[in-house]
Formats: sequence, C-alpha cells, structure tokens
Amino acid sequence: MPERTRVAIIGAGPAGLLLSHLLDRHGIESVVLDSRTREQIETTIRAGILEQGTVEILHETGASDRVLTVGQKHEGIELRFGGEGHRIDFTDTVGRAVWLYPQHEVLKDLVAARLAAGQDIRFGVTAQRVEDAETDRPRVVAKDAEGNPVVIEADVVVGADGSRSVAREAVTGTYGGYFREYPFAWFGILCEAPPSAEELIYSNSPDGFALISQRSPGVQRMYFQCDPETDTEAYTEEQLWEILQSRVPGTTLNEGRIFQRDVLRFRSFVAHEMRKGRVVLVGDAAHTVPPTGAKGMNLAVADVVLLTDALRALLLDRDETLLDAFPETARQRIWKAQHFSWWMTNMLHLQPEASDFDRMRQIGELRTVVESDAGRAYLAEAYTGWPLPGRR
Repeated sequence: MPERTRVAIIGAGPAGLLLSHLLDRHGIESVVLDSRTREQIETTIRAGILEQGTVEILHETGASDRVLTVGQKHEGIELRFGGEGHRIDFTDTVGRAVWLYPQHEVLKDLVAARLAAGQDIRFGVTAQRVEDAETDRPRVVAKDAEGNPVVIEADVVVGADGSRSVAREAVTGTYGGYFREYPFAWFGILCEAPPSAEELIYSNSPDGFALISQRSPGVQRMYFQCDPETDTEAYTEEQLWEILQSRVPGTTLNEGRIFQRDVLRFRSFVAHEMRKGRVVLVGDAAHTVPPTGAKGMNLAVADVVLLTDALRALLLDRDETLLDAFPETARQRIWKAQHFSWWMTNMLHLQPEASDFDRMRQIGELRTVVESDAGRAYLAEAYTGWPLPGRR
C-alpha cells in the first residue's frame, strides 16, 4: 500500500532540503527521498558562491547560522587580463555581497536542521519513476537500499533530483529542453595551501581562462580551462602549477600538495516544461548553467522560494493561481541567469577557433566592463543576485 504525504520531494540536495524546510514553516509535511547515504551527501565536495539573497534565506529561516560564522563574505571579485587586475567592488557598486560557503557545508546544515525538526528523509531510497502526474494523487515509485518497493503518494511531487532527474520524464516526456554544450571544460584542483588572494580572481589570458578561488584558510580551489576530454592524470603536480601560474600573470600563487583533481564539463540546459499537473521540477532537474557566473545553487534557491509560496496557496488555501504561474515566473529569472552565465563564460574563455580579431574584441569587451560604471554595475548586480521573489 502506498504511503501518504502532502509533498513528496525527490532529491536531498539544496533545493529539496530547503523546500522541505520552508514548507515545514507553514505546517506542510513532506517526505524527502535520495538514493545517496547521508555521508555521501555531506562529504561530496562542491563549490559554493552564495548570493546575498540565498544567505539571507538560509540564516533568517533558521536553516543555517554557520553560513555567517564560517562562510567568508566577499565584497568583490577581480577580473584579470593583459597582466593587470581590475577589481569589481560589489558593495560600492550595488550595496550587496556574496559569501564563499561550499555546497556540502550548506547540505550539512540543512540535513542537521531537518532531522532535528523530525523531517522524514529516506536516505538510500532510489526513485524509479513518477506516476499519475495529471491527477491529484501523483505517486513516486521507488526502492530502498535492500531492493524493497517503496511507493509514496502525495498531493504534489517535486523533482529536485539533479540533472539526471527521474521526475523530469514525467513532466517533459520526449520534449526535453533547450541545450548547449561548450567546447571547453575546467580542470579543477584542491590543494593544501594558504589563499593566493583575498577574493576570487577571474583571469582571461592568451593561454586560456583560470579561476583562483578559496575553500578555507588551508585549502584552496583553482581551475583552468582545458579540453573536455582531458585526463585528470595527464599532468604532474609541477605541470599543473606551471599552467595555473601562466594563466594569472601578475599574481604569485601559493603552491601546496594537490589532493584532488577533476574535469568539469560546461553545459547549459533549460527544460521545456517545469510542471505537469501535480509534478514540478526545481533546481538542476529543470536547468543547469556553466559555473562561471556562480548561479547554479542560487537559481535552485530562487525556484524553491517561488514554489513554496505556490504550494502554500495550493495546499492551505486551495488556490492554484501561483502554481499555474510558477513555470513562467521561474523562467524569467532562469533565462536571465542563463544569459549572465553565457556572457561571463564567453567573455573570459578562449574559444578553440578564435581568430586574432576575436581575441582583441574580447579584450575590448573586458575593458568596456571594467572602465564603465554601467558595466561594473551590471556584473555586480547579476553576480550578487537579483532580489528573490517577495524580497527586496
């Protein structure tokens, strides 16, 4: 026999856990399913630049205090090209900031908060399909870690299960979505070293892009542009440091033992549909962006804030107006974020077939941004995040 709940959430990532947290504040129960163990969720290291609105939501709703005590507030970034750095001052330009707080730390906070509140989180339960989307009793068919069947029937099913979403098929069918794959990737390293800079450095060099980021006082994260097919073991540590250093002329990097390597492919995706009947998609299940604009997790949070209001109206007031409007309202922000991510990516990366003209035009674009009040303001406003729904 199926179990019953108000909202069945597939995916215990930032979107799914935050949604359960916000719904609980309105007295709406939910069940969260995830195929991973709690340890896997909390220890898979992911990047994390949080917009000011995301930080405010996490802190003000009681989801995380550590985001302010452990997270690092950044009031700007550096754009580096032509061997020179140009700081974009977020606070001076738009009065906002971002926080460096990795996604796995956000997940630790959300898991702890939800379990303390009695949230029903089913770790190790794999969703197989979503049925009856266009009825008022959609259901999730799943199996637990031992292979036993699990069926959750709900008023609403939310697919927050990432880019390989099971729920997406129930919503989009064979229609899929809008898709772009980029001809380059990021080679990322984690190393034991002190920070090389106080803020993030986005560097456009003749050899390709590099990003100098941080994780903690003793662990740093750095990336450089590479071919998507690059083998993570293709370089020695000495070669990796030579590449990174060559991509940020004018900055001396603090070197240390490299203990993790990965290659991150660049893709953009927006599902043609975000809702079918009582099944809704949020976060990476509905859209993905290149990491250059730091929009991924923040866009998921914006989806969740919007959907929370829609589900509250539906389940408490029996008003479907906001749920009907959810896909189109969410898409407005999604496409703004897609544009910003595409713009940052193309402005900073070396295209494989770029001509001398293309290269000089790119430098002209960078100068237009850093030497213009309007250019700096656009980058700062988009990077720190547009206001979340219902907030200023």
